[in-house]
Amino acid sequence: MGNPLLDISAVVDKDFLDKYTLKPNDQILAEDKHKALFEELVKKFKVEYHAGGATQNSIKIAQWMIQEPHKVGTFFGCIGKDKFGEILKHKAEEAHVDAHYYEQDEEPTGTCAACITGDNRWSLVANLAAANCYKKDKHLDLEENWKLVEKAKVCYIAGFFLTVSLESILKVAKHAAENNKLFCLNLSAPFICQFFKDNLMQVMPYVDVLFGNETEAAAFAKEQDFETNDVKEIAKKAQALPKVNTKRQRIVVLTQGKDDTVMAMGDKIETFPVLKIDPKNIVDTNGAGDAFVGGFLSELVQEKPLDQCVKAAHYAANIIIRRAGCTFPEKPDFK
Repeated sequence: MGNPLLDISAVVDKDFLDKYTLKPNDQILAEDKHKALFEELVKKFKVEYHAGGATQNSIKIAQWMIQEPHKVGTFFGCIGKDKFGEILKHKAEEAHVDAHYYEQDEEPTGTCAACITGDNRWSLVANLAAANCYKKDKHLDLEENWKLVEKAKVCYIAGFFLTVSLESILKVAKHAAENNKLFCLNLSAPFICQFFKDNLMQVMPYVDVLFGNETEAAAFAKEQDFETNDVKEIAKKAQALPKVNTKRQRIVVLTQGKDDTVMAMGDKIETFPVLKIDPKNIVDTNGAGDAFVGGFLSELVQEKPLDQCVKAAHYAANIIIRRAGCTFPEKPDFK
């Protein structure tokens, strides 16, 4: 469950970033000053449209890794009744994801401007619009939708959704804990750890698998007064936070770009090297985190060992960064 967004990506110049005070490698929510950005991006630069939204990307990748049967992943989120909404529906279908959108006509379908500059740096500006209108009582609580949650073995929600519907997340999280299912969450962005930390910490006791990258981990550690910048230490401390379902130990998985991925479980810390790649083969690192999670979930849902989950995660991320947007070849070549 998450924010379905249509990604509008373009290679831009530094002046464009400066004009809208955008930082490279950052994700933010659009404010009034960014409204013109979307129009200017489309007018001035060569744009590509990709179905996006972090959670939806991850589910798509998990489906791609699994291949058969189709529709192993169900996705909930809110869109508008418009052209962009139709594109998202079509793209979800193409990817064999079972998307059940809450459709409303007060707000248009959400978009995310992916402003790419040289050396594989990017800045994301999300205009949530319809995605921000998801309502528990209008969608999640409906019997036909809740049945799909009950059917699920693994639930995954990106931290971005914490800004939209905390009550929906808590309903799913509590259901997972009560039924000993896996509930997975992503820190998603530094601003989630900073400005939505109360929501984040209400959900944390239910989290079985926590994902994040090194920047998010640092922001989380700072807000939680962990008093360390060491990623392994942060993973250990996050792992030890209070947990409702004591039948499962929390697993914390933190990525660090080209450096080793860190995993904490119990009092054990493991590191896994990522797959080597020649920098000149890197096209777009924007979807790497989403792809990592998708790869991980594809093995997790099949109850494979954790080191195999990380291996699949690294494989998926390695494929995605070679292409523009969160796109992939027809079939994976993962063993």
